[in-house]
Amino acid sequence: MNKKLGLAVAGAVMAFGASAANAGIIIPAGDWTIDIGGNVNTYYTNTRFSGDAFREAGQNRRSNQVSTGLLPSAIGIGGKTRQNDLDIAFQFTFFTGVNSDDGITGANNNSRLSGAGDRNSINVRQAYLTFGDASWGTVKAGRDLGLFGSDAILSDMTLLGVGVGAGGPGNSTLGRIGSGYVYADWIGQIQYASPNWNGFSFAVAAREGLRSGAEGEVFDPVTGLATGDRFNRKSDLGFDAKVAYEWTGDVAGKVWAGYINQKNNLRFVDPVGATANNDYRSRGYDLGAKINVADFGLVGYYYNGRGLDGQSGLQVGGLFNTGGNTKDRGGYVQATYKLPEVGTKLGVSYGVSKSENRRNAAGGWDGIYDETENKSWIIGAYHPLTKSLNLVAEYAHQKLENDLLNAAGSENGKAKTISLGAILFF
Repeated sequence: MNKKLGLAVAGAVMAFGASAANAGIIIPAGDWTIDIGGNVNTYYTNTRFSGDAFREAGQNRRSNQVSTGLLPSAIGIGGKTRQNDLDIAFQFTFFTGVNSDDGITGANNNSRLSGAGDRNSINVRQAYLTFGDASWGTVKAGRDLGLFGSDAILSDMTLLGVGVGAGGPGNSTLGRIGSGYVYADWIGQIQYASPNWNGFSFAVAAREGLRSGAEGEVFDPVTGLATGDRFNRKSDLGFDAKVAYEWTGDVAGKVWAGYINQKNNLRFVDPVGATANNDYRSRGYDLGAKINVADFGLVGYYYNGRGLDGQSGLQVGGLFNTGGNTKDRGGYVQATYKLPEVGTKLGVSYGVSKSENRRNAAGGWDGIYDETENKSWIIGAYHPLTKSLNLVAEYAHQKLENDLLNAAGSENGKAKTISLGAILFF
């Protein structure tokens, strides 16, 4: 399986050493080489909800589902060639879930929370072209995973599994999105990525919204959450960037740092019914590192910023630019060990995301809660039954702590999920 299967699939293979075919279906076509590949995954999940935070969403119960995990099933079609001293390529990747539910909606049944919540139909998350050369770098134009936070999700062991977020609607779960990092969504962007100079590289991009990825892009403005009481009237282009250094050897690893910035013009109705406009700037930085020694792997990640995290006080969190002018921070740590000869990878991780709401200039509130803390413990086992097929077992314990507005007290909730399933790469 090569890079043209897309970041999500290839990232899962490279980040975790998961067994997968060496390549998809390779088809020579004149000057072009066409590559078709992807994954199919399905999990049984049993989630037990408790506490006021989930009772409001009608989830104070036990939920059993058969669904896709954090990485939806996908098929990718890519092509590459060399013309006029340029490497040029394209990629289309189509994602879908096995869930029978319609997807994530808001109170008015029309609030799609993220590009990743696009109903249970075919969702084209990748559609881009690239051109460049090893001597000066690569330009990417189209829709792909953003930069800010991309290494965080591609290093998350639950990319091969479920993590948190099971038991509800939608065509994928959350992994540890919202309880350790902000989601690097799939966005329209124009990105420049540098060559690799002995392990060092950087990228910058202009992009569509502030759901960046990790290497420095310029992006079209993402408009954020659209509900009956909140919407983004307009926004400027967003920008994100990343620098990284990667090395090999007996002790291999990677370190990276990222940045994101976007201006927002938000209009909303606060809890007492007053209409207010709130102009603010989303901005943030992140730092990460991962190290592999023999069969051991460690990951550490931290982010900090304002106007980044769409913590709703419910199970869904970590969606970029949907939470107003909040003060956001969080991170996660992860340790894995691959059993010699058996090949089974065992892992444990802990992560937390915190969002604090701030009053806007008109005295209104930017969100429902003064402060939300979303944290989770996850343990998992990932066994390569064949070079293409992996069996997965996970347990996730998610805890929400929400401080309410106007000194109304607080509400908490827990979601405990057992998941069993398989993921097949081709």
